[in-house]
Amino acid sequence: MSSLAMPVRALAGAAMSAMLLAGCAGTNSSPTGTDGGDNRFVAGDGSSQLIKDRKPGPQAKGTTLDGKSLSLADLTGSSPGANTAGKVVVVNFWASWCAPCRGEAPALEKLYEENKAKGVEFVGIDTRDYGKEAAQAFERTFKIGYPSIFDSDGQVTLAFRVVPPSAVPSTLILDKHGRVAVRIIGSTTYSRLGPLIDKVVAEK
Repeated sequence: MSSLAMPVRALAGAAMSAMLLAGCAGTNSSPTGTDGGDNRFVAGDGSSQLIKDRKPGPQAKGTTLDGKSLSLADLTGSSPGANTAGKVVVVNFWASWCAPCRGEAPALEKLYEENKAKGVEFVGIDTRDYGKEAAQAFERTFKIGYPSIFDSDGQVTLAFRVVPPSAVPSTLILDKHGRVAVRIIGSTTYSRLGPLIDKVVAEK
C-alpha cells in the first residue's frame, strides 16, 4: 500500500463519520422509545412562521382517542358549502414516545384552558404512536382536556403538506377560514404560542 493511500482512506472515513453524525443531528425521539435512536423523526427548533399568503388547510378528519368522529372542517367552517367563519383551531402533532411532546404538553393544556372561552379549539394529531393505550396514558398523565385524532398510520399527518411527516412535535394555527396561519416546526412554549394565538384570534 502506498504512503498516500492511508491518509486518503483515513480522510474518507472521517468524512463518512461526519455525515452520519449530521444525519442524526436534531433527532429528539423515536417510536422505539429511545430518544435520538431513529433519525426518521427529526424535530425542528421551534421557530414560528406567521403565514401571509395562506392556503386552505386539508379537510382532515378521523377518530379521536375516545372513539368519536372529528372533522377539522366542521370546526373552522371550511367544510364545503359553509358560508360563515368558523373557529381558530390549534393543531398539535404529537406521540407518547416523543420527549419534546411531553415537555410542551403542560403549556398546550394551559393555553387551551385560557383560550376556549374565546372560541379557540385545540386538536391533537397522535401520529404513529405505540397504540391507543400509550396515547391515552399520555393524556391522563398531562391531564389533556382537548381531543386528539388517533393517526396510527400517519395518513392524517401526511394531509398537512406544510408539516414534514418526520417533524414531531409540530403545531399549526388555522384561522377562522380554515387556512394555515401559523406553522411551528418543533416543540413550542407558552410564551411563544400564546401571542400567536392572540394574533390570529384578533384577525377579521
